[in-house]
Amino acid sequence: MAVGANISGGHVNPAVTFGLALGGQITILTGIFYWIAQLLGSIVACFLLKFVTGGLRIPTHNVAASVGAFEGVVTEIIITFALVYTVYATASDPNKGSLGTIAPIAIGFIVGANILAAGPFSGGSMNPARSFGPAVVTGDFHANWVYWVGPLIGAGLAVLIYGNVFLSQSEHAPLSSDF
Repeated sequence: MAVGANISGGHVNPAVTFGLALGGQITILTGIFYWIAQLLGSIVACFLLKFVTGGLRIPTHNVAASVGAFEGVVTEIIITFALVYTVYATASDPNKGSLGTIAPIAIGFIVGANILAAGPFSGGSMNPARSFGPAVVTGDFHANWVYWVGPLIGAGLAVLIYGNVFLSQSEHAPLSSDF
């Protein structure tokens, strides 16, 4: 995220991009362009991975056998909520002050914690592009919808709650380009 922050705001996740567009931090058109780039990047990365590993199988996200699709969606909602809430609190809130300097670290920590917590249940994706690229390369779209529905709902809830509880509508300003 921090590597691309000065270019694109560090957008590598369609769910986060959706949340920022929903919250008015970026335009919908910018969000669409980011989504296209994110999805294409994921597909290209998976094809490259398959090539450099001599054609080894690319792992895809799948809900654990003991967990149903509903539980997988709920898990993705919860972990993506935590991710997008952290992005808003550390990187997007115009009132964040010096807290913004630790945004990449805080976001990295919440991603790691979410993967550790949710991995056994849903794979801990939080990122539709991360799940979409492998699905395209392998042709296995089984339960891929879980990794779109859950993260988009989680991102939307995080934005609505953070925006209505912590951001004053009169003080709302678009995300600045300086990190």
